[in-house]
Amino acid sequence: MATFGSTGTDQFAAVVYNPSKVDRGRLQRSVDAAQAAAGWGATLWFATSLVDPGQQAARRALRQGASVVIAVGGDGTVRAVAEALRSSGVRLAIMPTGTGNLFARNLELPLGSLDAAAQIAFGGVERPIDVGVASITTEDGKTSDHAFLVVAGVGLDAEMVARTRSAAKRQVGWLAYVGAGVRLIPSAKQFRIGYSLSGSPERQAHISTVLIANCGMLPGNVPFLPDAKLDDGVLDIAIVQPKGVLGWLMIWRRVTWENGVLRRSAAGRRIIRRSESMNERVMTTLNSPDIRITMEKPQPVELDGDALGIARSVFARADPQALIVRVR
Repeated sequence: MATFGSTGTDQFAAVVYNPSKVDRGRLQRSVDAAQAAAGWGATLWFATSLVDPGQQAARRALRQGASVVIAVGGDGTVRAVAEALRSSGVRLAIMPTGTGNLFARNLELPLGSLDAAAQIAFGGVERPIDVGVASITTEDGKTSDHAFLVVAGVGLDAEMVARTRSAAKRQVGWLAYVGAGVRLIPSAKQFRIGYSLSGSPERQAHISTVLIANCGMLPGNVPFLPDAKLDDGVLDIAIVQPKGVLGWLMIWRRVTWENGVLRRSAAGRRIIRRSESMNERVMTTLNSPDIRITMEKPQPVELDGDALGIARSVFARADPQALIVRVR
C-alpha cells in the first residue's frame, strides 16, 4: 500500500467507474491531464458491473497499492468504493456523474466539470470523515454490514427509492424520487418500531420512516438535517410520523422554510423554538453514536439511494473519521 509520504511516480491512482454514467474517453482525458500535472505514475482502471458495483474493484486497487481510489459515478458507486476503503488509510476521491450526487454536494465538490474533479482527486486537501455502518438483519435472520455516507432509510423513504424507475432518473434526475413520493404518500401506512440510542431503554413509536444521516443536505440543496456533520462522530436521526397530507406539509415547511431560511437569523431561531412542540408531533430529531431499530413488521431499507431489501431490524453506528476524502 502506498504511503502518504511517497512522491512523483511512486504514487498512482486507481479509477473505479460506472460505465453507464460516464463516457470513458472523456473521463480518461481529464484523468490523464490531472495525473500528468501531478507527476504521478500510470492510473489503474476498473469498471463496475451488475455483479460488482465497486467494492471488489476498490479492493483490487488496494491490493495493487493505489494511493488514491477515484470513484466515478453516482452515490451508489461512491458508497461501494467507500465501503472497501473504510479504515484502510487510502484516500477516496470523487468525480460525481450520477443522479443525486448527494455525498459530493455535501462535500461541496464540483458537479459539472470532470476536469475540476480530477484536479482535486490528484491534488486536493485531505479530510477525514465519519462512515455510517448499518448492520441489517433480514427476514430469515441473516445479518450483514454495509457502509453508508449520506443516509440510511427505513420504511417509506426506502420504498420510494425502490419504486423510482431508472428511466425516470435518467430523464429528470433527482426529481424522479419526488415523483415516487407523490405516488406513495397518499396510501402510505405507518408501522410500529422500537428504537434504542446507545444502549438506552427502548422507546416505541408509530412512524412512516426513519432517516439516519451522516450528513444533512438532500437533493435540491434542501437542508433536511442541518445540524448533521460529516466528522462529529454521531449520526443525526429523523423519526418521521406525520398524520395525513397536512402532516407531510408541516414537514416540508420545516425542512424548506425553518431549516433553510429561519435558522439563519436570531429572530428566526426564536420562531423555531416556539414551534418546537408542534414540529415534534410530525418529526422527532435526535443524534447518537448509534441506534438500534426493530420493526413490528419487516420493512424496506435503503442506503445512499441503494435498495437493500426487506429487514426486520437495523443497527446503525458511526465509525468516526474512518475515511479520508479528497476535497478542494
